[in-house]
Amino acid sequence: MTGAEIIIECLKREGVEAIFGYPGGNVLPLFDKLYDSDFKFILTRHEQGAAHAADGYARVTGKPGVCIATSGPGATNLTTGIANAYMDSIPLVAITGQVKSYVIGNDAFQEADVTGITRPITKHNYLVKEVKDLVRIFREAFHIASTGRPGPVVIDIPSDIQQQETEFVWVQNLEIRSYKPTYFGHPGQIKKAAKFISASKKPVIYAGGGIIISAASLELKELAEKIQTPVTTTLLGLGGFDEKHRLSLGMLGMHGTAYANHAIMDSDLIIAVGARFDDRVTGKLDAFAPHAKIIHIDIDPSSISKNVKVDIPIVGDCKNVLGQLIKEIKKPPDTQEWLKTIDSWKRKHPLIYKDGDKIKPQYVIEQISQATKGEAIITTEVGQNQMWAAQWYKYSHPRTFVSSGGLGTMGFGFPAAMGAKVGCPGKIVFDIAGDGSIQMNIQELATCVCNKINVKVAILNNGYLGMVRQWQELFYKKRYAHTCLHNPDFVKLAESFGAVGIRVTKKEEVRAAIDKALSIDNTVFIDFHIEPEENVFPMVPAGEAINRMIGGMA
Repeated sequence: MTGAEIIIECLKREGVEAIFGYPGGNVLPLFDKLYDSDFKFILTRHEQGAAHAADGYARVTGKPGVCIATSGPGATNLTTGIANAYMDSIPLVAITGQVKSYVIGNDAFQEADVTGITRPITKHNYLVKEVKDLVRIFREAFHIASTGRPGPVVIDIPSDIQQQETEFVWVQNLEIRSYKPTYFGHPGQIKKAAKFISASKKPVIYAGGGIIISAASLELKELAEKIQTPVTTTLLGLGGFDEKHRLSLGMLGMHGTAYANHAIMDSDLIIAVGARFDDRVTGKLDAFAPHAKIIHIDIDPSSISKNVKVDIPIVGDCKNVLGQLIKEIKKPPDTQEWLKTIDSWKRKHPLIYKDGDKIKPQYVIEQISQATKGEAIITTEVGQNQMWAAQWYKYSHPRTFVSSGGLGTMGFGFPAAMGAKVGCPGKIVFDIAGDGSIQMNIQELATCVCNKINVKVAILNNGYLGMVRQWQELFYKKRYAHTCLHNPDFVKLAESFGAVGIRVTKKEEVRAAIDKALSIDNTVFIDFHIEPEENVFPMVPAGEAINRMIGGMA
């Protein structure tokens, strides 16, 4: 087989169904073989769109997303999407073309040091030097990307390697000596954790994206109910615990619920599961949870005690460790008084906004939640739209909230929605977008229309780069430096691509527009003209403790 034929066969054997990408000179041998393959190949209109689409596909299916780009600018255009997947622990295999192996290092046309560029933003990467190594490299890449703490892997393949021939020999039993993730918690640490839990009076479970990745939602619910402990989730943990459950505190952190933040700060025990104590959650580090002992469960040992020193570290897969812990806890803690306190905070500090005649973004998202019965897959761009989507759509199931967490990538939501719809064609997929963010990858409208990928996009159009403007209002004396936008007509723009556009300027039109969009068998842009200077509240200012929130109500 040629190298290109080997790549196709490896992708088949790894169970790949959909591939996102863009052709170019140094992947032509591979694309020639893709021509006759059975893969669902989605030609995006930009390589960044391909990476984000593969990311969205991976988040909703749990399977590695695959994207392909050519050498040089094609590969460098993937890097934002690769970095995004790396920060959020998303399994991704990015295949890039490279100049011929014998001219590497000579500044050949469209040459870039892809392995050097992506080394800090990948779990692992490869430059293929011999065609006989392809099978082993592909086997390793998919294994590394999808096991342990998942992440992106880049395979950089010179064009001459794609054309060379060798015998195809499948690697049946893969063995990587230096890569051995730990999947079960140490029994001694499990026993200690159980004792801490039994002795606590004010415990809180703090659950992150690891709950989603390890499919541990049922175990999380079982633990919470067994020990009658409230559960708060990170942005990427949304959907890991049913927000309609009485023990749910919603999201914590900079734009989390006031009662989640108060609960964390007043707790005597934090059970952190698949979360990494990032700065948007902890706020001022030396003031974080001053009275709490901390149990930290994570499959990545380097994440434990990285930001916050913990008392009981447990390295292992969340699903397995929670199962071990549930069995070990013989005496649940007495949390009756604690739950009464939590309930009083919920009554005193509800998530609320000031409604009126104008279109409020919170109202739009509430209506989308009601219209889809909370069963849609929601993707977001980054900024105010993202935080409103996190606060006001009620998530009950894992893998239904898709957002750029760690990197905060504007332009993520629309191509991610595209990938999510390819992965789950039977689900409604709604991208909650800002008028700034949506323009960063708006060219993917053509991809959606050409491939009949019918996603719905709610543009919360306030004429600003909203979150930056909010900070300028609150901390820079309303000096709106370069945050006011001159936007296109989004309805005409959608129509020019063959999609459908709906403009909404009155509150009474909101629900009807959503229902109409859901009834249309096409990609739909709904341009909601919302209150221009609406803010996301509550908000913890940078550098403050997370119980020092401002603006309880917008």
